[in-house]
Amino acid sequence: MDLQLDQLRALDAVLTEGTFDAAARRLNLTPSAVSQRIKALEDAAGRILVQRSKPVRATESGLAVLRLARQVHVLAADTARELGEPDRPAGRPARIPIAVNADSLETWVLPAVSRIAGIACLELHREDEEHTTRLLRDGTVMAAITSTATPVQGCRVRPLGAMRYQALATPDFAHYWFPDGARPGSYTHVPMIQFDRNDDLQARHLRGANQQPADPPTHFVPSSTAFREAVRLGMGWGMLPDLQTETDRAAGALVNINGRARIDVPLYWQQWKLDSPALNAVADAIITAAAKALLPVE
Repeated sequence: MDLQLDQLRALDAVLTEGTFDAAARRLNLTPSAVSQRIKALEDAAGRILVQRSKPVRATESGLAVLRLARQVHVLAADTARELGEPDRPAGRPARIPIAVNADSLETWVLPAVSRIAGIACLELHREDEEHTTRLLRDGTVMAAITSTATPVQGCRVRPLGAMRYQALATPDFAHYWFPDGARPGSYTHVPMIQFDRNDDLQARHLRGANQQPADPPTHFVPSSTAFREAVRLGMGWGMLPDLQTETDRAAGALVNINGRARIDVPLYWQQWKLDSPALNAVADAIITAAAKALLPVE
């Protein structure tokens, strides 16, 4: 099977950008030229690789070739840097797509990767930590911060640490809704904040507090910063990470509504088994920062 570098680049561009027109602009080609390269790649592979829908989607075979295309892209960028002069590296920095959960992205990840910005151009995909492995499996990302310790096929795993969450609310909210404390049955009618429908931290807290069955009124706020602000404004209670609320808790602006109840969410770094200096630099930055920011995984 003879797969050409320009064909692999075309596949990566089409599936990243979602349309042939956008891929053509990225590659400085005509849409017809991009289409011809995809067709030639499909002929070489002997199967259909993309569904020509809007947006363009990869077939199962296309996902396998996409992983190869992105691995080749990273290795080519690494080689270009090695061949360039030390102060003027050749080529562009490698594009490294990674999946990161929202709370890590809002607290410790960006400072961690900022120091290697000249080595890799990061394409950050925000996804719940329990669902980032899906993006690894389908080739969308090369690495992910995940709550899954079991490695995806073709990946290796490193433990990062744990993020601690508390059920927090404003003092006025807690006093109004829980005048006698958060006891079994007391959550049923209390407004709650939830990140999105994949966010189960509030449900885990309710189970731990013997609150099942419970179907409280819920506000969905799919932004980590806005989630915290919704709790600070008294819209409801929610599970917030200690890293994001240290100042508010110290000032008494937010209080734990259920005593010392905590949830520790372990995080792991999964990345493709690829000997890439750029990808390894991202991994080193993440792992080093996590050791300082997160709690040890018990």
